[in-house]
Amino acid sequence: MLLEREDALARFRAALDAAQRGVPSLLLITGPLGSGRSELLRRLPELAGDDARVLRASAAWRERDYAFGVARQLLDRLPDTADDTGHPGCLADAEYTSRSIGIDNHLDTPDPAVSEAVLQAAHALLTDAARSRLLLILVDDLQWADAPSLRWLAHLARRLHGLRALLVYTLADGDHRARHPLVREVAGAARAVLRLAPLSRDATRALLAGPHGRPPQDALVRALHDASGGNPLFLTAFRSALDASLLPGSHELALTVRKLSPPALRDRIAGHLRIQSEPVRGVANAVAALGDHIDPALLAQLAGVDEIGFSGARRALVEAGLLARGRDIRFVHGVVRDAVDSLLTLGERERSHNAAADLLYRCGRPTEQVASHLLAVVHPGRPWSETVLRAAALNAQRAGRPADAARYLRRALLHHRTQDDSRARLLMDLATAERALAPDACERHVSQAVALLGTPRDRAVAALHLPPNLLAAPTPSAVELLRRAAAALDGPGGEEEEGSGDLALRLEARLRHAGHENPVELAASVARLRGMGPTPPVDTVAERELVSVLLCAGALSGRLGAEEVSRTGNRILEREPATAAHAHTTLPLVMIALFVAESVRGVACWLSSEQRTRRLYSTGADEVLLTAERAFVLMAQGRPAAAREHVERALTKDADAWSEPAALLHASVAFELRDQDLSERLLERTRERRPAGLALTATREILRAGLDTQRGLGREALDGLLACGRRLETAGWCNSALLPWRPYAIDLHQRLGESEAALRLAEEELGWARDWGAPAALGRALRLKGWLLQGDGLDLLREAVAVLRTSPYEVELARTLVVLGRRLRSGTEAEAALREAARIAATCGVPWLAERAEHGLGSAATTPPAAALTPSERRVAFLVGRGLTNQAIATELGVSSRAVEKHLTSAYRKLGVSGRRELVNALPAR
Repeated sequence: MLLEREDALARFRAALDAAQRGVPSLLLITGPLGSGRSELLRRLPELAGDDARVLRASAAWRERDYAFGVARQLLDRLPDTADDTGHPGCLADAEYTSRSIGIDNHLDTPDPAVSEAVLQAAHALLTDAARSRLLLILVDDLQWADAPSLRWLAHLARRLHGLRALLVYTLADGDHRARHPLVREVAGAARAVLRLAPLSRDATRALLAGPHGRPPQDALVRALHDASGGNPLFLTAFRSALDASLLPGSHELALTVRKLSPPALRDRIAGHLRIQSEPVRGVANAVAALGDHIDPALLAQLAGVDEIGFSGARRALVEAGLLARGRDIRFVHGVVRDAVDSLLTLGERERSHNAAADLLYRCGRPTEQVASHLLAVVHPGRPWSETVLRAAALNAQRAGRPADAARYLRRALLHHRTQDDSRARLLMDLATAERALAPDACERHVSQAVALLGTPRDRAVAALHLPPNLLAAPTPSAVELLRRAAAALDGPGGEEEEGSGDLALRLEARLRHAGHENPVELAASVARLRGMGPTPPVDTVAERELVSVLLCAGALSGRLGAEEVSRTGNRILEREPATAAHAHTTLPLVMIALFVAESVRGVACWLSSEQRTRRLYSTGADEVLLTAERAFVLMAQGRPAAAREHVERALTKDADAWSEPAALLHASVAFELRDQDLSERLLERTRERRPAGLALTATREILRAGLDTQRGLGREALDGLLACGRRLETAGWCNSALLPWRPYAIDLHQRLGESEAALRLAEEELGWARDWGAPAALGRALRLKGWLLQGDGLDLLREAVAVLRTSPYEVELARTLVVLGRRLRSGTEAEAALREAARIAATCGVPWLAERAEHGLGSAATTPPAAALTPSERRVAFLVGRGLTNQAIATELGVSSRAVEKHLTSAYRKLGVSGRRELVNALPAR
């Protein structure tokens, strides 16, 4: 398929018509590597038709020393039948004569007369062949033709007059042989130069469509065109590689294409570079070693060429389509760098990186540039290599790139030979970088560092490099390491060391939080907090770390009241610097405690201050946690749409960046939104987190129960919730504000007709909520029990409304007002409650709740309940009344189960019912 070559073909046809009329000419086709010169030349005989005699030759680098090799390819295609002049024998004579007088690929000839005779004989042979038919002479890769053939082609180009012939040659841009005098002489005789331009995006689309003509995705077209620059060779190679490596619709298509390195394309580029001049190969090696956007002077110095040589080599690489045009010096694609590397032996590659590291270090370049080359060297052997690697690791850590920091430190550790304090410090730095990436490696390196340190204080400092597990299950070895460090610090000599008191408090915090799934340990933590008095000290980092752990224990167990948790948690926030890097501190425990206490004002202020500070040491885990905290605050402020956007943003991050607190807070937003798609994605993301503690396991169970409920699997959902509740209560986690399994279970009990079980659970929830004291939790518990009691629950519903007016959770107030208004059915109070609910829901961006409130305002006497449903929803609802399952309904209607679930969810909202039984009762008889 020839795309966007119409201009070249038109000029060829014009030259062909002129040659038919006796006006011969020479056309030259040029372009960079992979531009399609050979393909275009191959298709030209089809346009010439049967009236032309085609002589074709292809020059090759390996045959450049074979005298008259290209000429033989052309003349051997002439008919074997000879005329009376015996011209076919001239070629043999010419070959014999050229060898006997030593004609080769040099420019000088001992006997010009003999050489001229050979050229004249070959010219006469072509002249005779052109008398009967038009000659079409095609030569591919002219730059690699042997010197005698070039001399003959130059001779022919000067003597075209009288020949019915058209000569078409191809010449590669950027090839050093294109500057050979004979090549330039032949090219200079061309009547027209056809330069092949890159393909446009439309041509790329047509090329990707293939023979079937199916239009490709716009994202695929854009990604492949941008990566290939419109080069047909690159384009087809990338497309073939994607067929095997990428599914359509990938969200990371552009990045994937940039990382492609098809072997065939890599070998083709390597073959081109292998036959280039030494300066060109040297500059290509320098760019591959030093990377993109590097100072030209440094590249020239590493390549060992002067300024003029560098400019010429760079120009050749640009013309060949391997270096990008413009001021920046960079390869057009990573596959070019791979091709350059493939030409080097292991020793050559190491020497290149060694030289690059030395050069960059001497020139004072950034440490990470120097360190990147030290990573590629097996034995740096330089006194400054460890210093550079550690400095590069520190910069990477500050920039929020712990993976890069860990790579630098592992290499520094590999070359550190002494077993002393300096190695221990290196191990601790490595553990800090690995804490979010490889917890097992982090623990192992901390343990190795502790073994190298001599004083209890130093061992305690090393042990604290283990990150707090933050609601995850700690490993026994990590707990034992902390215990040994704490015991040594309390032993003889440990207490006398400076700073040992703060270290003891921090170790105590870690050990107490390690028992967060043990009810005895939780009770002991609450007793420890109460022993500190009504205002626990939070002035130092160590004090805040300990109080944070104790406060979270009180919130999880419900042994503290919401007011006390709020007061102490806000005191910690007031003294805690507002920084983004807190995912690996105990501060997230304070955030969780404040969220379940419904005290979000202080958190909102802290997060606002954090946004105005410079973000040092923040990582992907910090970003996901901050996003979760902001989403929860927005949800509490009645902005669910904005909260959902934050959750969506977090879902684009890698699973390694999702800590348990982040997953817990994001799931809490999904609980409130009741969004099936979001819940499914969160459930999938939390499955990727291994190992999982109790908090994450319970989060998964509640998400799964919500999805099962929407799919009509109420019994399975309820069983999972009850099992989850038993696990939480066994661990001493009685606070259902954090993991609301009871409200979900109450609703499911009622949907399944188990009213007594629902009421028992509602009474438990209400008793706990009154003790806890947070208004939203109490209002929800009052609403649930009032809803269950039917006509006897009006007082509870009114109390719930009064309590919720003191809470920032306006969506919860709107829900309760809807239940109250529907329970009252009619009257001024009912109308006022429903209007207020509709206004709050609309303001908060919860359209389905506003729709339920507005529907409740209609008169039941004039508007049948089913009238608000669409025809599809009405059909699904009546099939539910016949006792059909979701799958049976889907089969009967010929739709998917997902469609049935959506229609049911919408019907529940419109009719203000909570399950299949109430839905059936709300519909008129059919």
